[in-house]
Amino acid sequence: MSDIITHAITALSKRLSDGFDGTAKFEIEGEGTIMVDDSGVRAGDDAADVTMIASAETFQGIIEGDVNPTMAFMSGKLKVEGDMGMAMKLGAALS
Repeated sequence: MSDIITHAITALSKRLSDGFDGTAKFEIEGEGTIMVDDSGVRAGDDAADVTMIASAETFQGIIEGDVNPTMAFMSGKLKVEGDMGMAMKLGAALS
């Protein structure tokens, strides 16, 4: 597992300490994937309600709070596949 994935799992686990009502997958280009659901955050590539795809730089900015997920989506730096409502819910939880 890459250092970026390990760091992201730790950071997301803190920000989503109550879990997430749904399933989401973060695909970090060139690094791997992270699953978020009601049981927490982990490395994995399972089926999800929504998949969010971003570069490592954009994703790191989102989890550190330097990049707004909505603005990243609007500028094309964050791609969303699947349930847009679920993506918005997760984005609000990360903002």
